[in-house]
Amino acid sequence: MGLFDRLRGDDGPRVAFFGIDGVPFSLLAEHSDEFPNIASLIEDGSAGAIDSIVPPESSACWPALTTGVNPGETGVYGFQDREVGSYDTYVPMGRDVQATRVWDRVEDAGRDATVLNVPVTFPPQRDVQRMVSGFLSPGVDKSAYPDELREYLESNDYRIDVNAKLGHDDDKAAFIEDAHETLEKRFETFKHYVEQDDWDLLFGVFMTTDRVNHFLFKDYEQDGEYSEEFFEFYRTVDEYLGRLRDLLPDDVTMMVASDHGFTTLNYEVHFNEWLQQEGWLSYQDDDHSELGDIADETKAYSLIPGRFYINLEGREPRGTVPEAEYEDVRAELKEKLENLEGPDGRKVADQVVTKEEAFRGDHDDIAPDLTVVPNHGFDLKAGFKGGSDVFGVGPRNGMHSFDNATLIVDDPDARIADVDLYDISPTILDLMEIEFDRTEFDGSSLV
Repeated sequence: MGLFDRLRGDDGPRVAFFGIDGVPFSLLAEHSDEFPNIASLIEDGSAGAIDSIVPPESSACWPALTTGVNPGETGVYGFQDREVGSYDTYVPMGRDVQATRVWDRVEDAGRDATVLNVPVTFPPQRDVQRMVSGFLSPGVDKSAYPDELREYLESNDYRIDVNAKLGHDDDKAAFIEDAHETLEKRFETFKHYVEQDDWDLLFGVFMTTDRVNHFLFKDYEQDGEYSEEFFEFYRTVDEYLGRLRDLLPDDVTMMVASDHGFTTLNYEVHFNEWLQQEGWLSYQDDDHSELGDIADETKAYSLIPGRFYINLEGREPRGTVPEAEYEDVRAELKEKLENLEGPDGRKVADQVVTKEEAFRGDHDDIAPDLTVVPNHGFDLKAGFKGGSDVFGVGPRNGMHSFDNATLIVDDPDARIADVDLYDISPTILDLMEIEFDRTEFDGSSLV
């Protein structure tokens, strides 16, 4: 325990949570010889594959993980959400998360939280000990609070995210170098504040793992050109997690988790193109690029990833599907989606989930009517610019999966069975011995 904690007389148990965005548990468990530090953490504690959420998209996952409730409560369903009563869309930021974050509960209990690089947290909160926002944030100068944190990050050439555009090049060398540099700066920052030891909850996320998976995962699974570079990157992740674990005081429980799993991407599925070809969607004219360009006769449209909305009368501004026909129209679309096959003859959808099954809460008024959870290999796209092909191939060769996310708790008594992202926040609070109302969470404590 740090000197600051001893002086203030705070002797409550603490937690250091390290997110490894998009890392599948099978990658870690099946290569224990490559990743000895993670293997030791798994052996000494409790670990396993857990489920993500619907939809398994980082912009929705991290708000769910950090609040313990579903998108119907957080109000965030994906990278792009729709305004209520409008065809206008927006990219959700931290201010759009309507549920209480786990670090707010820690601060409300009179304890301190350091929050580093968590996606969907911009602008940084000023009611926590310190915070630098993560994915979707602008530069460090606007994304860090207080000034002490901003000044440290700027002096250390900290990066909020890797330059993902480099991954689009056939030659991945520059992308891989950039990924290592971003990872190193993230580790140095985590190490600095672990050693400062003035927090009760340290919550930090390595986002670069997701980026590497998007562009190199097929190389890993199929022993491709960049397989060794993929393993070398993860050996570095393993080294950094091991070093962080060694630095933690005895009163700190370490947790490591991902927000979703990963798998090889075979086909991109352009659902608005599919809807157009099937006669469910049309546009006002040939010059279209956004949701507001759809024609009145449209029956349904899609937003990423795999979210479908009925163009419902009285809900959408120019909705034309009568409410009396809603259930029949939705059931017809659901059946078509369940039967849709890819070029390889496999079903695109593993599940097609209704909004009543997936979402509940005070902010479910923009919930999709249907959400497709894809089978491995089918990456779900939307977009309104149009094109000729429903199935295509892009620069990425890895995609998110609902299953096979990672959870490791450095506590041998933790339960890792029938677990999903909603269980993580109540587990953190229980480990810290902070009281909470269990009815406020969609998950439950694992300890």
